[in-house]
Amino acid sequence: MALQTDFDVVIIGSGAGGAPIAHELARQQKSVLVLEKGPLFLSQAQAANGLSDFKRDELYAYGAEKRLTHAAVNNNQAAFFSSHVEPDINDEPHIYRDGNGRDRATIEGYTAQVIGGGTQIYGGVSLRFTQRDLALQTFNAGRTDLAATDPAGDIEREARDWPVPYAELEKYYCKAEKLVGINGEQGNQLKPFTEKDTYQTPLAPNAISRYAHDGMVYVGRGKGPGGADVLPYRTPLAVITEDHAPSGRKMIAAPDDLKTSYLNRFGDPLGFKSSTWNALLAPLRNEPGLSIRTNCVVTHLVSDGARVSEVRYIDPSGSERIARGKVVVVACSAIESIRLLKLSAGLDPTGFGRILEQQNDLLGKYFLTHAFGGASSIMPERSDKTRSLDADWATDYCSTDDFLKASHLWAGGAVYNNTSDEALPLSLGRTHSATDLDTLWHGFANDFGLIGQGMVDFIDNDMGRGLSVSFMANQVPQKDNRIELHPTVRDKWNRPAAYIIKNWHSHDKYLMDTLARECANILRAGGNATHDYPIRGFGGVYNGENGIARIANHILGGARFGSDPRDSVLDPDCRVWGFDNLYVTDGAFMPTSGGANPTLTIEANSFRVADKIGGRL
Repeated sequence: MALQTDFDVVIIGSGAGGAPIAHELARQQKSVLVLEKGPLFLSQAQAANGLSDFKRDELYAYGAEKRLTHAAVNNNQAAFFSSHVEPDINDEPHIYRDGNGRDRATIEGYTAQVIGGGTQIYGGVSLRFTQRDLALQTFNAGRTDLAATDPAGDIEREARDWPVPYAELEKYYCKAEKLVGINGEQGNQLKPFTEKDTYQTPLAPNAISRYAHDGMVYVGRGKGPGGADVLPYRTPLAVITEDHAPSGRKMIAAPDDLKTSYLNRFGDPLGFKSSTWNALLAPLRNEPGLSIRTNCVVTHLVSDGARVSEVRYIDPSGSERIARGKVVVVACSAIESIRLLKLSAGLDPTGFGRILEQQNDLLGKYFLTHAFGGASSIMPERSDKTRSLDADWATDYCSTDDFLKASHLWAGGAVYNNTSDEALPLSLGRTHSATDLDTLWHGFANDFGLIGQGMVDFIDNDMGRGLSVSFMANQVPQKDNRIELHPTVRDKWNRPAAYIIKNWHSHDKYLMDTLARECANILRAGGNATHDYPIRGFGGVYNGENGIARIANHILGGARFGSDPRDSVLDPDCRVWGFDNLYVTDGAFMPTSGGANPTLTIEANSFRVADKIGGRL
């Protein structure tokens, strides 16, 4: 039987940007092809033999095989932390230019190469962006109080309002929360909710999280509109805690007994994490119109006039194949999506490339991540971190207009606690004095302080007692922060590697310093009444060893959407200007990075775009 080549929609990528579109259009009986670079891994409940393809074996993440062998980069032979569903960095390296002008490979910017993409290994924090996050150009227009930290006026010049307001996106937030399966609390959030009960009931919080909760209560006094208190709420997390009817997933009788900390950085063998596979694709895997092809590497797109006529890819056998769609959706995660478009333009400069560049030269420009950091300490009690989710409590007070203006900040950020770091045995071998964050760890080979008696002391004194309060905030958009094609480094398939050029703005550093102090204040306020403890970790990701990592997690921007083709790559529906049938729906579409983890917003926007595409087919 000949392999089907023609579809209503071809979607490249199965994560947060692609799966919602596949889900919606397959339900509408459209023919949908999903092309995924990685394999399909099943949970225990999905596997015929009851054995999951995911492994909680940390040797996959910390073994000696995780070593860079590209001779062309400065950090050749570095060891990398990686889950076993992330790509081999030697196959498809991401290269960034460090502050000394040297090329270094980095694991940052990678998402899982598996059906479900990055949603298979993320921690699951599923906060909405605020109304203000989507209107930062308007908010900052005419402000003079930012001159000290933005002397060139970059914020007012480069900030952009989203062409889609919160009110339009909100119903898709509701849809994503219900269909994906998220636990949390609406109460005390400062974002509008038009529907009740979009969340499942949260699990019991980690015992030591009360220090963060009490600190959030204290620092939030009088910080809300009209001087009202801003109180904490349970952090929305993409893990089901009860039966989830839309996906058919069933919860165990005692969900609090789940070893839930194993859900972060690794795929979930039990299927409780709300990855896009578990929540959106698996329930429809028997639909006749939905085709999912795994281990397929898309090499480039071909255009015929203003339409993408062919998607060229390499199948698992190494054969070159073609797929055609009335609509083509690129959702590879921002770096790889931009690289795919640039590779396609390079192969066809007078066709695809001409159309892509005829309006402006913005593809790859305004690349964004997040400004983030926080503070951490050791609590007086020990708790079983393996029975907690990553974040128990969150607060919105650092996103209020009054706080931003009083702090001279251009944008705010979410603040939440974290208790599950170092919950896994081999994670104890990670050094806290590494000199190169790009390798994320130096392991036992370099850190002799955490072996032998040092390991015993660490377990006795620190294990199960660590508590951090972290922030996630907007980064100032800069045109010079960009994704290019590397001139010499090539991947396994002899294609130019992605080249990341990124620096922190002076206001980014000020913002991170300011919010890190707020996180430290939360810890002090939450614990010092009963226990005097020192702040051990403090700052933003630009500081110290972290400053070497030119990028950070959450890969966004580079193909921003907008209402003016002279000032954006995508139109408000995330369709590429100049093309009739080409869309980009991963985090690349964002003109600002938002003050929270981006996955839920990417999913909500993808559901919105699915409605637009469905109306055209």
